[in-house]
Amino acid sequence: MNAEPPWIRPSQPRRPLRTGLFVAGAMVLLCCVGVAGLAAWNLQAVTRAAEPVRLTADGFLRGLTTGDTAAAYEKLCADSRSRWSKIGFSSWVRTPPTVADYEIVDVAVTSRRGRPQGTVTVRLTRDSGTTEQRDLSVITEDGGWRVCGDPY
Repeated sequence: MNAEPPWIRPSQPRRPLRTGLFVAGAMVLLCCVGVAGLAAWNLQAVTRAAEPVRLTADGFLRGLTTGDTAAAYEKLCADSRSRWSKIGFSSWVRTPPTVADYEIVDVAVTSRRGRPQGTVTVRLTRDSGTTEQRDLSVITEDGGWRVCGDPY
């Protein structure tokens, strides 16, 4: 009875380190894809916001230069409107030297705590002939963009 033992496959050593490294690499790759996707989404939100920010600041400044202070007042954020009444704002912006002309120099939109906010750099020309550069803060409020803070 010299029966040969059945063929047994030789055991291979387990490689838990290699499996662990593969899983860790897959997780890092997944995190990188997630971060890249979030960055792309944030970039799109900020890029799409630049034109509405410019238009808001332009409408506000156009109201100031044409004397339509009611339209300019409506472009202010709630915080600024709480500090200024319509009549107070109107008399304040009509106090010499008034804004005779403006030029939008730059529009920058950033994201703070997931909400876009803009800064519009403008060059104001007063009726006295002097020019000065100011930054208008533009924020999102009630589904639209509003000029916030003291505009100049």
